[in-house]
Amino acid sequence: MTEPVEQTARIESIDVLRGFALLGILLLNICLFGLHSAGYFNPLVPPGETVADRELNVRVWGAVSVLFEGAMRALFSMLFGAGVVLFTTGRANARSLHFRRNLWLLAFGLVDTFLFLWTGDILMVYAVCGVFLYSYRNRSPRRLVITSAVLIVLMGGILGGAGWGMEQLRIAEDAAWTDFEVQNTPPVEAYEAELAERRESYPSAFIWTADHMVGVVFSYLFLVPDALAMMILGMALFKVGALDASRPIGWYATLAAVGFGVGLLTNLWELRQALVSDLDLLATFPIFVPTYHLGRLGMALGYLGLVMIVCKCGALPRLRGAFAAVGRMALTNYLMHSLICLVLFTGLGFALAGVLERWQLYPIVFAIWAFQLWFSPWWLAHHRFGPAEWIWRSLTYGTRPPLRRVLGPAR
Repeated sequence: MTEPVEQTARIESIDVLRGFALLGILLLNICLFGLHSAGYFNPLVPPGETVADRELNVRVWGAVSVLFEGAMRALFSMLFGAGVVLFTTGRANARSLHFRRNLWLLAFGLVDTFLFLWTGDILMVYAVCGVFLYSYRNRSPRRLVITSAVLIVLMGGILGGAGWGMEQLRIAEDAAWTDFEVQNTPPVEAYEAELAERRESYPSAFIWTADHMVGVVFSYLFLVPDALAMMILGMALFKVGALDASRPIGWYATLAAVGFGVGLLTNLWELRQALVSDLDLLATFPIFVPTYHLGRLGMALGYLGLVMIVCKCGALPRLRGAFAAVGRMALTNYLMHSLICLVLFTGLGFALAGVLERWQLYPIVFAIWAFQLWFSPWWLAHHRFGPAEWIWRSLTYGTRPPLRRVLGPAR
């Protein structure tokens, strides 16, 4: 079997969950697109034109942090891991196709970063993770869960230690802390300089993006084990039937209840610590909080259980179909986020970077959601694959499958 998977062989629940996760990711990514780069973690960036704006910005940041931070990315990563098992099972030349597929995914990531100027691209991270994932594809669910758990615990310990180390640097008034503080609570001159570069023109925004990416290489190194742990867990979940809605409803209800219970309690505790500290930088940087992975994993599993219940019950068929279409076109829709925001926020188009308050970004998110939930089903009614998916498949297999659907004669 060397041909692309036919659409009839797809698992709807996985597509629905992928579409849900993809749209949810934009709730977080919009802050990097539309605010100063410090605004993703620092809820006081922007400072707010009025007291009401400042309060609303913090409330929106808190709600998004508790409900979605890390959870949507975790879900998306789990599904990538499951996809590796699906792609390589029972397929001739699976190894060469897998690595070729990930090589082209890396190319998409480079386009997303340096052509669409998206500094938070995850595709390159996924391509790197794909190199390691192949060797895990045949392992038992038990071994996969243990491996994922070990990675999560190690990351929690390392990052918690990093937070402690940053606190010691702050106490010692070390230059490294000063640099960190300036980067994430920028003085007015630096704040305006970054936004001016991003808004001036496409070439100036490109130069800023290239310089910025050099400075965040360490963050990308952190994202590899972060994503890999969730991908390996996704492999295990797929193998035990958790992702195809084949488990009993009671099983998914328990998963949702426990996941949301652990996730919400953990994230609300973290939010309280941040608010009590007057939004101290180390408290608002989730990766410096040892409980970060516990909260995000709990929320991710809660959403997984909830979506599977909806799929298993056959509820909301039209909305479920729209989410499934978004999930089937995940690469196209992910790149579309970057392209739309490139036009909205940089000098190529409307140059809105830093112009809007944090809370004002979310009507844009909802508008993009509405468009993609309409566009994806419409496109797939006339085509077999999304545009980016078709290109990716063509490059992977070295052949061009038919793109347009062949419609039967009218009666």
